[in-house]
Amino acid sequence: MKHFFTLTLLLPLLAFAADDEITIIIKNHRFEPSELTVPAGKKIKLVVENKDATPEEFESHALNREKVIAGNGKTTIYIGPLSAGSYPFYGEFNEATAKGTITAK
Repeated sequence: MKHFFTLTLLLPLLAFAADDEITIIIKNHRFEPSELTVPAGKKIKLVVENKDATPEEFESHALNREKVIAGNGKTTIYIGPLSAGSYPFYGEFNEATAKGTITAK
């Protein structure tokens, strides 16, 4: 019984460790890559690295996420698990150029 209890406590940590990690770079006020495909039903660790000297905000109403990334900074945003579909995101400070989509399949 003791081992079962220990394993039960570790299961959330094991699931967390199994997350996919994807990196998006902000450069010249654009997201690279701007189109991402991720597995549906899986939690994703999204690392956003800003190579520009100015801050940018990763924003997505569809993903319910909003995070400012300092110039030459980096942040981690957890998303999902996502249902199959398309989830647009954009950079609020440079909406004309900083756009992208995450597609869950």
